[in-house]
Amino acid sequence: MTTAKNSAKNTAPDRIELMQTFVRIVEAGSLSAAAAQMGATQPTVSRRLQALERMLGLRLLQRSTHGMNLTEDGARCFERAKLLIADWDAFEADLRGASDVPEGLLRVVVPHAFGQQQLVAPLADYLRRHPRVAVEWLLHDGTPNFIASGIDCAIHVGSVEDPSVVAVKIAEVPRTVVAAPSVLEGAAMAAVPQHPAELAGLPWLALRTFYRNEVRLAHDDGREHSLSLQPRLSTDSLFALRSAALLGLGACLASSWAVADDVAQGRLVRLAPAWHGEPLPVYVIYPYAQFYPAKLRRFVELMRGALESPALWSTGLVPVAGV
Repeated sequence: MTTAKNSAKNTAPDRIELMQTFVRIVEAGSLSAAAAQMGATQPTVSRRLQALERMLGLRLLQRSTHGMNLTEDGARCFERAKLLIADWDAFEADLRGASDVPEGLLRVVVPHAFGQQQLVAPLADYLRRHPRVAVEWLLHDGTPNFIASGIDCAIHVGSVEDPSVVAVKIAEVPRTVVAAPSVLEGAAMAAVPQHPAELAGLPWLALRTFYRNEVRLAHDDGREHSLSLQPRLSTDSLFALRSAALLGLGACLASSWAVADDVAQGRLVRLAPAWHGEPLPVYVIYPYAQFYPAKLRRFVELMRGALESPALWSTGLVPVAGV
């Protein structure tokens, strides 16, 4: 009799796991999306939902051909389950203390250019330090839908407008005006322009993510100047902007790190070199939550430390003091 009871207890569904699955279904918007995020099959997710409903004696979701909706009981369960899961995670982390080892899958969204070059070395350092973590490094320039896409955090360049996320500023990216020498030759310029007003007659390229028809430049002494543009080429890719500049299609305002080597080798020339564009802030962003797993906390800490390294300054990345 005792053996039978123990066996039944061992095969009983894990209540926390069932609630975690339910919360993931609601946040993802469907059983299939939840299954993909959890690395499970849709039948498994469906069975867990049914098991939770049987255990509670309640219908939590109303499914139809038009979609899925929370019942009144389901809405109450969802809010309570989120709190309970966060409390449980915090409880486990508190008990583990110093042994709270980062583990599991971390899904990070990063900008294409920045994520392919500047951030790969810090990422490698993170993976070396935490061998029990795997990372999905997803290249995307927009702000992700964290919950629906199962994203843990994102590296974001530029201002953050979404009030629903935590935004930790970790660095700033200086920007400079550059062009290929052939652009100056085509404009019959005998010398490198020193003032932004001299740039108005040049062909221009635009990085539409950050500027389109106007460039605002500041002098080292605090003076400012606005320059109206009619770009010959607009793009949302920093790499495409750099390639177009190297081919002599026009001048552009580019992230200093992306063109530092080209300027050093003479392939591009700095225009109005005492003037610069407003630096772009770099943030780590992630959704608000009552508890953050060790894998995310350690990633944010490492990125903040890595981007404060003087080794990156020469590539045009300026650390932010005190963050």
